[in-house]
Amino acid sequence: MAQHGKKYNEAAKKVDHDKAYSPVEALQLVKATSYAKFNATVEAHFRLGVDPRQADQQVRGVVILPAGLGKVVRVMVFAQGEGARLAQDSGADFVVSDDEGFKKIQDGWTDWDVTIAMADMMGKAGRLGKVLGPRGLMPSPKAGNITQNADDLPRMIKEAKAGRVEFRVDKTAGVHVPIGKTAFSEQDLRANFAALMDAIKKAKPSAAKGTYIRKISLAATMGPGVKVDPNMAQSMEFSA
Repeated sequence: MAQHGKKYNEAAKKVDHDKAYSPVEALQLVKATSYAKFNATVEAHFRLGVDPRQADQQVRGVVILPAGLGKVVRVMVFAQGEGARLAQDSGADFVVSDDEGFKKIQDGWTDWDVTIAMADMMGKAGRLGKVLGPRGLMPSPKAGNITQNADDLPRMIKEAKAGRVEFRVDKTAGVHVPIGKTAFSEQDLRANFAALMDAIKKAKPSAAKGTYIRKISLAATMGPGVKVDPNMAQSMEFSA
């Protein structure tokens, strides 16, 4: 069993680990129990009632967090010609359009956070699956980060930098998503969590049976987890 330090144990005393809190109470506790000396990330953790081994029970989606992520998001775009120009003008941090760029990635360069691609570049980009896939950087139609229209790039880049987050279920039926920083106001964290809840609900596979959202917890980096009542979380109102 993992041994925790004195600061963690002191913070954990403030949380009733047998209680499932309302979202508002949980977010207040997450902020109150964060003892990191830096602006810690707040994450939401879900345990879903799906079988990830089944192709028709995959959970994957995208959420645009209204209050952002509280960090600089580096965007890389696969594009050429007019698309490359638009990507650069729209604030993309990196644009890969030639064999030199693809080779650099093949050799291990992945120094960015979000990938966007023009559809006509996926023939070459698809060969980078072994490098980008494990890091969650591979563009895909389901993630909504591939476009056939270069005019979509400014919006997609803006959304990525503002707080566009992809999520997907893992092998243990868990979903783990950052929703901001402990320095955020409770209102901003609540807005981000409500947006995520809305996206998780919409991503429910039709093949999923029984209780879909079984457990939810919130935690700051290094801080104790705080259980959230799933029913109360799902009843939160989200305004797009």
